[in-house]
Amino acid sequence: LCETFTSPTNIAVIKYWGKNDRVLNTPMNSSVSVTLDQGDLHTLTTVAASKEFKSDKLWLNGVETAMNNRAHACLREIRAIAGDKYCPKTGELLVRADEWPQYGVHISTVNTFPTGAGLASSAAGYACLVSALSKLFAVVEQYPGQLTAIARQGSGSASRSMYGGFVRWQKGERADATDSIAVQVADHKHWPELRAVIMVVSDKEKDTSSTVGMETSKKTSPFLSYRAENVVEPRLKEIEAAFLNRDFETFGRITMQDSNQFHSTCLDTYPPIFYMNDTSRMIIRLVHIINEHFGCIKAAYTFDAGPNAVIYTLDKDVSMLLAVMSKYFPAAGTPQSYCNDADAYADGVSKQKFLPADLLSKLEKTGRQPKAGDVKYIFVTRSGPGPIDVGEEHCLLDKETGLPVPPGPGHKQLQIVDANPPRSESLGCPFKSGNCILPKVILGLLCVGVGIFIGKRRFP
Repeated sequence: LCETFTSPTNIAVIKYWGKNDRVLNTPMNSSVSVTLDQGDLHTLTTVAASKEFKSDKLWLNGVETAMNNRAHACLREIRAIAGDKYCPKTGELLVRADEWPQYGVHISTVNTFPTGAGLASSAAGYACLVSALSKLFAVVEQYPGQLTAIARQGSGSASRSMYGGFVRWQKGERADATDSIAVQVADHKHWPELRAVIMVVSDKEKDTSSTVGMETSKKTSPFLSYRAENVVEPRLKEIEAAFLNRDFETFGRITMQDSNQFHSTCLDTYPPIFYMNDTSRMIIRLVHIINEHFGCIKAAYTFDAGPNAVIYTLDKDVSMLLAVMSKYFPAAGTPQSYCNDADAYADGVSKQKFLPADLLSKLEKTGRQPKAGDVKYIFVTRSGPGPIDVGEEHCLLDKETGLPVPPGPGHKQLQIVDANPPRSESLGCPFKSGNCILPKVILGLLCVGVGIFIGKRRFP
């Protein structure tokens, strides 16, 4: 018995930051996000159940990993509402609901995008896990949105990845948190012109996890509670209306304002949390110059808990946006190694010569010099559907052994080539690398000598 699903990531435009209840994993404020297409960014998960499995096991990207409390919570909640399992082809009863405790579960999951780098990998992962488990255990929701509530216990933002399009995660008011669920505001076909350009500034694990950051902010930032109580709800209503009306001007403005406020909250935290870096801030400057030049919002950035920029724009403006970004953050290699849509990127490069002279003049005043490597990779994508049942051909577990097998070519994890690798510290010619010791020693001795000479002149 096994099931295989893919699930998407999502990028919030009204951020959630801070938990009301750590055990139930409920938020201090509601949030809303765009679910992204799964063509390049997704999690693939296979779950299998057998009486032969002596314990529950998890493999992440092919490596056996201990299941954490969140994964156990999702599995426990699914088992609690498991139903009778029937063969979809013959209608034969395969497992009675009361027999499920005899079955162990094996889980194999892979991400196609860098894990832990601020691209909502946990959202995709737990949405995928809950979707696959719910089908495996023949679950029928006991109330609307129950599966999103279970996904929430794995990762708060995973509740939003249970649907496609534009999705709100409601804060909820009930003590049992059964109303802290995700609700689809609009499906992924509602605004077909909307695009997202993701600029991967870092594919490394962030040094302050979201969980730790939220706890610290809640303890030390008075701005956090003010935002949750006074700012979020009016913004939610305004941005949901903008999305439904396909009003990019309002959508883009609120998206950028909320991103700025989220990172201001991180700075108001003590000690402050720095998720963005200099490259992130330069992208913000370039976006505002573009918008100011055209007299309207052409691009709208948002940053989650990491330095990577997600820039929302419309299809008609993608080439202009890529022309600017490719000029100041050029590819270190070929377009194919730098962007998931090499044609779109190449088109953007070709349009650099058509950028207005006065716009270029404003952009150059930032002092940014074109440099490869500050941006590692670019995704050009759009809104997409929620979890997808992809069938047996994508299975990640061997049917005989229950052990993991490699994913197919459509599910390989992105490997980003660093254009600025760490300098070599290997032995060899002492003048060959930037870590050369001998010149530093010589410089140090010269400084000491000069100091002694001056000292003798002053104090004979």
